[in-house]
Amino acid sequence: MRRPLIVALAAASLMAVSGLGTVATAASSDDTAGSKKVCSAAKTGDAACFAQVRTEGATPAATTSWGGRGYSPAQLTTAYGLSGGSSALVAVVDAYNNPNAAADLNAYRTQFGLGPANLTIVNQNGSTTGLAAGDTGWGQEEMLDLEMVSAICQACPILYVGAKSASFTDLGTAVNTAVAKGAKVVSNSYGGNESSSEISIQSQYYTHPGVAITVSSGDSGYGVQSPAAFNTVTAVGGTSLTLNADGTRKAETVWSGAGSGCSAYISKPAWQHDTGCSRRTVSDVSAVADPNTGVAVYDSYGSTGGANWYVFGGTSVAAPIIGAVYALSGNTTGTPASLAYTNPAALFDVTSGTNTRKCRFGYLCSGVVGYDGPTGLGTPKGTAAF
Repeated sequence: MRRPLIVALAAASLMAVSGLGTVATAASSDDTAGSKKVCSAAKTGDAACFAQVRTEGATPAATTSWGGRGYSPAQLTTAYGLSGGSSALVAVVDAYNNPNAAADLNAYRTQFGLGPANLTIVNQNGSTTGLAAGDTGWGQEEMLDLEMVSAICQACPILYVGAKSASFTDLGTAVNTAVAKGAKVVSNSYGGNESSSEISIQSQYYTHPGVAITVSSGDSGYGVQSPAAFNTVTAVGGTSLTLNADGTRKAETVWSGAGSGCSAYISKPAWQHDTGCSRRTVSDVSAVADPNTGVAVYDSYGSTGGANWYVFGGTSVAAPIIGAVYALSGNTTGTPASLAYTNPAALFDVTSGTNTRKCRFGYLCSGVVGYDGPTGLGTPKGTAAF
């Protein structure tokens, strides 16, 4: 195990509502206290995962039962107006492997009455043998991704492709393998700093017409990460989502950690028309990401003493949610990233909150009416925009 989970204590900002799971209080959009990243910072040429775990004051980081901590599948699908099923194969690409993934995904699905998982795990070359080495931090990222796909597209078969390292070459190879194995959606919850080599990386690994490739925008606020900067993927930003007592969507604001901004290298796609960036603008769409309004995750690999239930956030939550929405829509033809731009009214517009206090063009770092950087065109309101 290369990267053990490190947790710190901070004040809680979630309250339990009887019979409804966890309903989050409206924490300020710049309040990211009480959570910790699970992956180490990326070295040059590598990516880091974007999962963050709640540490919640005097409450343990993990508990032995769900107990309403973190949003459930029912709450997420209700908040975003999602229903129905799909047989589309959804792939999750991460580095390394969680040896407990199959059992833990079934434990999550059992808790929420979703039935047995249809999960296949392969290495970056597509083999079910010789899987990547285990890693607790990336292993928790893996469970977050698998469980968010399950939460939204409950009937979807899932393919996990574990890269042997966090290098962009290995992760990109895993993306190509996922597509070769028939995935119509590929979710990627990781990123690193932009570089002059990313044009080549985009061409080699992340250009697959007819496949929806979703990528987390990053968890460090204003600033662009790769591969979210690629104009062949759907860049997924993040929000703080609060619910009414009946589980319906109450409010959504920009999450302070959501990545956004102008790519330094990638050209502007024809379907993107904002004027503050001469090149590609991040993001396109978004979903919940604030750890203070986080989601329930089951993981036994990074836990101790059987305390396996966590509350997670980060744009690592949002990317697999949006990937699963593409699967529900059944529409991944052409360039899926462009679809929302043809029907923005079919999204919840996020019009408040910010990810920085310094931004040349306000819409690139703050929620505004219409398009903005941290949340793109908005969050799902059913599947019509996908």
